[in-house]
Amino acid sequence: MSSLDRFDLCPKVELHLHLEGAVPLNTLWQLIEHYGGDPAVPDRASLVEHLRYTSFAHFIDTWWWMTGFIRTSDDFELVAEHVAADLARQNIIYAEASFSPTDFERHGLGPQEIAASIRRGLDRVVGTQIVLNCDLVRDTGPERATDTLAAVSEVAAEADIRGITIGGSEQKYPPQLFAAVYGKAAEAGFRLTAHAGEAAGPDSVAAALDNLAVERIGHGIRVVEDAELLDRVVREQLPLEVCPTSNIRTGVVAGWEEHPVGTLLASGANVTVNSDDPTFFHTSVAAELREVAGRYGADPHALTRRAITSSWMTAAEKLEALAHVAAWWSWQAADPAGN
Repeated sequence: MSSLDRFDLCPKVELHLHLEGAVPLNTLWQLIEHYGGDPAVPDRASLVEHLRYTSFAHFIDTWWWMTGFIRTSDDFELVAEHVAADLARQNIIYAEASFSPTDFERHGLGPQEIAASIRRGLDRVVGTQIVLNCDLVRDTGPERATDTLAAVSEVAAEADIRGITIGGSEQKYPPQLFAAVYGKAAEAGFRLTAHAGEAAGPDSVAAALDNLAVERIGHGIRVVEDAELLDRVVREQLPLEVCPTSNIRTGVVAGWEEHPVGTLLASGANVTVNSDDPTFFHTSVAAELREVAGRYGADPHALTRRAITSSWMTAAEKLEALAHVAAWWSWQAADPAGN
């Protein structure tokens, strides 16, 4: 008898996924071995333990360590292909995968080359529609972010790059620094989201809304610390890309009992559920949905519909995805045993 449940089997959507943080463990281990290994990670079992963190800063350090093993266009094609295959295996029908090109400049790779390599790898796999968001990487500063935007704009159409975000050290590089580059991105037709309200407080979310004109917020969980801001987020139905296990693993939140997602759901906020960096945080969208549904009574079908309507899909793509998801849940309701 299969041990898979409805969360594993149902069609799913992911809006907050870092491509490099989703590389399957076997693929990451393959790359580590290819480049001569690392004494700190002598075998695959130790790799799992290496991907545990004492703080958000420790996670960022580990991320930088990982980027040392993705060095060429071929590496990016391999990673993208294996990520796409893993998403298809999970029945994730649509995903928005962000990539962080400036993290790989030390290997002599430009944003255009990285984006093209990723798209070649993604296109080798059928079963999941994957569009890209470019992470402008706030740690590199607004001038470099402007350069990165210009570079990815050259290949946006062919690589299907639909949006931008800023990840990284939120507490050090506030959103208002990036107002000008976000304005340029909007003029160029990119969709806008930003990491905020994760490692920094509610002021970071307010600054992203007021200075960047974002359509969604990556994480955003700390809006619960400001009643007025929470009311605004609920009133405007601003989509939140919530990644609970990520917040717990990086120490932003102590545990599930303290996580604000329950408060957000109870308040009527537009919550979507995501895995962020599933390999780094030992999770999946199915696992996140299972926890949120089990702990807070959230309807996984409703959460998936929210993700679809909050996505960068075209109107036609949304209609098709909504119909596909509704058909599966209708079948599940009629035959919960799956006969």
